Amino acid sequence: MESLRIVLMGKDFELRLVSLVVRARELADDVILLDLGSSDETKQLAKKIDCRILEYGGNTNAPEICKFLQDDNPQSNILIVKINDRFKLRDLPLLVNRARENWDVHMSFITGKGDNSNPQEVAYEDAEFSHLAVSLDGLSALSESNASDVALELESKLKVRVLHSKPSPKVQQRESLATASKFAQLFYWMLESRHPLLLFGIPGIVLFLVGYNLSGNVLDSFNEWNQTSISVGLAVIAVTLIGLFAMMVGLILYIMGKQVKQIQSQYNHWPKDES
Repeated sequence: MESLRIVLMGKDFELRLVSLVVRARELADDVILLDLGSSDETKQLAKKIDCRILEYGGNTNAPEICKFLQDDNPQSNILIVKINDRFKLRDLPLLVNRARENWDVHMSFITGKGDNSNPQEVAYEDAEFSHLAVSLDGLSALSESNASDVALELESKLKVRVLHSKPSPKVQQRESLATASKFAQLFYWMLESRHPLLLFGIPGIVLFLVGYNLSGNVLDSFNEWNQTSISVGLAVIAVTLIGLFAMMVGLILYIMGKQVKQIQSQYNHWPKDES
């Protein structure tokens, strides 16, 4: 399998840089950041993770980019990926597979002309490429082209494929209880950890609300006090007090759990006697 270099081209994507570089290093032999003039900490983060940086300030059409990379004297196939809002990390393995399919030029254009136009007849300067996979021969041919040329003018001996860039299809995936929503994640965590606010707090709130509503609706329906009405009244009061007590127990256990964890964390940091 031929070696591959991935070039991440873009600017101001510091929040995505580390994950992109780590994933790209798993799929390729070399990873380079082609910075287009970042004003955030993209370049600083790249230096921290030992990612080589090439700074570029010219036009971003295919021939100009290839001329710039040609000066770097590459020794392997190159995959140039434009990092923007359209690009997703899950698309990177697919692009790497395209780069390893022995294409001399495999390019995806973003144009405003729609999918009905022939992408091979679009001038390089009139379109923005989302990705560009080139062999050494393809890199040399593109670097010798002009910005006004089209892909059809490349040499016939080269294997060339130019496509319109389309967003990845959205596949409906099944979601578990733990990933369906933030509330579901919280509820699942409380079940697994036997959280006191779940074991005591929620039943306590339910019992308190039931007892409070019964005290106003049921007791007012009795015209006189007898053994039955007194028994119902005591039951309503008991339900209300049990609910209130359960809520207090849940809060107390929650606070005590926080204090125990804090004490344990402090104890783990205490110096231990080696005697």
